[in-house]
Amino acid sequence: MLSTSSRRTFVKSLAAGGVVAGLGIWRQPVWAVARPHQTGDQGVLAGTQFDLIIDSLAVNFSGRERTAMAINGSIPGPLLRWREGDTVTLRVHNRLPQDTSIHWHGILLPANMDGVPGFSFAGIAPDGLYEYRFRVKQSGTYWYHSHSAFQEQLGVYGPLVIDPLEPEPFEYERDYVVMLTDWTDKGPARVLDKLKKQSDYYNRGRRTLGDFINDVADQGWRETVGNRWAWAKMKMTPTDLADVSGETNTYLLNGHAPDGNWTGVFEPGERVRLRLINGSAMTYFDFRIPGLKLTVVAVDGQTVEPVEVDELRLAVAETVDVIVTPDGGQDAYTLFAQSMDRSGFARGTLALHQGLSAPVPEPDARPELNMDDMGHGDHGAHAAGNDQPAMQHEAPQHGQMEHGQMNHGQVDHSQMQPSSMEDMDGMDGMDHSAMGHGGGAAASSQMQTHPASEKGNPLVDMQTMMPVPKLDDPGIGLRDNGRRVLTYADLRSTFPDPDGREPTRTIELHLTGHMERFAWSFDGIPYAKSEPIRLKYGERVRFVLVNDTMMHHPIHLHGLWSDLEDEHGRFQVRKHTIDMPPGSKRSYRVTADALGRWAYHCHMLMHMDLGMFREVRVEE
Repeated sequence: MLSTSSRRTFVKSLAAGGVVAGLGIWRQPVWAVARPHQTGDQGVLAGTQFDLIIDSLAVNFSGRERTAMAINGSIPGPLLRWREGDTVTLRVHNRLPQDTSIHWHGILLPANMDGVPGFSFAGIAPDGLYEYRFRVKQSGTYWYHSHSAFQEQLGVYGPLVIDPLEPEPFEYERDYVVMLTDWTDKGPARVLDKLKKQSDYYNRGRRTLGDFINDVADQGWRETVGNRWAWAKMKMTPTDLADVSGETNTYLLNGHAPDGNWTGVFEPGERVRLRLINGSAMTYFDFRIPGLKLTVVAVDGQTVEPVEVDELRLAVAETVDVIVTPDGGQDAYTLFAQSMDRSGFARGTLALHQGLSAPVPEPDARPELNMDDMGHGDHGAHAAGNDQPAMQHEAPQHGQMEHGQMNHGQVDHSQMQPSSMEDMDGMDGMDHSAMGHGGGAAASSQMQTHPASEKGNPLVDMQTMMPVPKLDDPGIGLRDNGRRVLTYADLRSTFPDPDGREPTRTIELHLTGHMERFAWSFDGIPYAKSEPIRLKYGERVRFVLVNDTMMHHPIHLHGLWSDLEDEHGRFQVRKHTIDMPPGSKRSYRVTADALGRWAYHCHMLMHMDLGMFREVRVEE
């Protein structure tokens, strides 16, 4: 077990990011495989033996010279192409003046190959070398990135494609990686410093007096004032969609800024596979190609039943494979990925030949959160600590529900009682069976209970009281936009539950934060003060996540698959990253089939850095 001091050292090391001086020739990579399995293009490394060099690099994404970090002299790093069943050896050389690491996102491997400093290994010291060696047990689209400080956003990331042993259940003639990332000239450490002082520093869409007057005209005085007062009590704003915006970010597609116009070439009638990867630090992207349908065939590296859509949302760290068929009706099509807060976009082109382009859409109108988005339907949620009492419960030593930070017994929500008579308001008829007992995060009109660690906690500014799975919800800014938008409810793995067993216990975790203080945690407890979540080797466990914040959180469990359930607790789709919208409650099954210490965290880099992080320990 990590001591408290070592935990703090680990968290401190995550936050020790900064820009280092250095020289380099910046190569923007071109990832195009003219035919499946052909790997002769620049920036593609295939085989079983790889040498990766992490070094400083001079870049210019926005018209200003800056120093970044890069793998083999390019941002993103080279596309690595492996084959299922092979044993790969990757020698990572560190030429930085600080420790570094590489984590293979979504890859099943021994714990000491996972690449998380402080967990699986000590990190790679300056002028050091670490040799990763493991057998490839899966196929599909993945990515890799540093797990040290803020190096991921500074450029230490790249795409990863694993060719399958067996034919895939779909065909295509051309294969492109489309990697979406965010870059800031300010440097992530400086950006975080500003957010800690003023959490909405980069929000240029705040409500104004003019908005108030317009709302009164549209909705009336009473409703407008009531709505503003509800947000004021939470010390939040409905325009808080992203912590970091286009105010400082430049959004990149395969390492190209929008005016760089990365281009992939096609021939009329070809089926083109696009491997979409959100490798950004803090940005959700909404992706579409005006004029083309997207047929989704894989998610997080795993094949799904094909579904045709016009648009999809990529949470941070997710991958989605789509097939498109330009039919010759146009010479060029725009790859358009707008940020969720609509403050900017990444852009590329599919074209008959280099040099062509298509019209670039204007970003959609900036959406606004409402009380339903926050799990506040009919005042069913509230700010913690305001005049409506926060739900508090005791922790009896029996039952099958436990909170992730509790090591003193299993907690049965059916036995929990409100902390006072005031807390009884609205609880008549409460059905705790809908809160994760063998049925997943079922939709329910009943109040949500919360761990005692959230009560009176200065790191928790709100709690959702009526969360729902939202699996069929396109998401904030995508509802009723005239386009068919992919939802989690559309996703069905092409295979049944790979384990087949029902979980024997449930672990519930709440995603918590305080917007004004820019503090993030699980159950109100930051990583430095937490205890490991302990799993017994071979057991099947249900995780239930409840988002008590107004932000999206992409939750990633290293080393183990996350098998998302539907509202009724049935296996739906296998993933490595689960998006958690505001006010949502989702459940998934995990088989503890890999011994060791595994990181479990929000993949928003700054949320992870500030404490939305846990250790999952799989033990004999």
